[in-house]
Amino acid sequence: MNKTFNYTANKVKFLLLPVLIIVLGVVMYLVHGGFNFDVEFVGGIRMQVTIDENFNNSDIADIVKDATGLDATVQKSATDNTVIIKLPATDDEDGGESNKNAVLEALAEKYTFDSESVEVQSAAASFGREVQTKALTYTLFAILCILIYIIIRFEWRSAVMAVLALALNVLVMASIYTITNIALNTTFIAAMLTVVGYSINNTIVIFDRIRENMKLRRRTESISEMTNRSINETLGRTINSTITTLITIVLIYIIGVTTIKEFALPLIIGIVIGAYTSIFLASTFWAAWKESEAQAKAAAAAERRSSKKK
Repeated sequence: MNKTFNYTANKVKFLLLPVLIIVLGVVMYLVHGGFNFDVEFVGGIRMQVTIDENFNNSDIADIVKDATGLDATVQKSATDNTVIIKLPATDDEDGGESNKNAVLEALAEKYTFDSESVEVQSAAASFGREVQTKALTYTLFAILCILIYIIIRFEWRSAVMAVLALALNVLVMASIYTITNIALNTTFIAAMLTVVGYSINNTIVIFDRIRENMKLRRRTESISEMTNRSINETLGRTINSTITTLITIVLIYIIGVTTIKEFALPLIIGIVIGAYTSIFLASTFWAAWKESEAQAKAAAAAERRSSKKK
């Protein structure tokens, strides 16, 4: 990238991309009627069956409806003939065991599959609500700890901008999940917390260089110019660490099983958007904030001097 590139002057343009993704995510959220929560979040039964022949999701949904009387969510894997069937939570005393058996028996009448390879997860509705609460609590707690750390290490303005960048990362990740309608589960939460830690590390590296350069800044150099120089000085480190991390995770996603892919995908998304916000948004908006305050103080001082002369 050109060493004279003016990051701070283009900060609003850089903000447009994540904002557009979030807006599209909100639209798809309304279209889909909310997030596609997995059974871990809402309770119910999740069945994963690998069928030896082609099938249609609508046919599977009809079979499940006839067998249980429940409206199931049916998804087909993009890589093979694996179908994921999600049944809502019920008040059955057997915890949905009868519904699970009914679905497998109905599927066996029309399709061929290895019953030994069937994966089943179940959770009560109350457990799902508890998981949602804990996931939100732990995420907010992690962000609060990061906020306190950056205030101690740098200053409160840096902390505010870093946390806003993190919030933007989380919103973009959630938006992509609503756009693609991928199921949200505890794996997503684990990946999101991992991304929060990874992206804040990139942001801290840039803020650390800004702090060093602030001490050595020439009077003729504006805060925006110093920030642009700081970003350029850390750009190679940020890009190299991001690319090397992505190479590993992308390979894991390509060769991994379904459960590994569920963890790798949000990591890939989060690492990319985390590097983006660290480079183009967190420090550039901090510079604009800091510069506007400096200009306001200079204007106030000039006004006081002018009033004294009078």
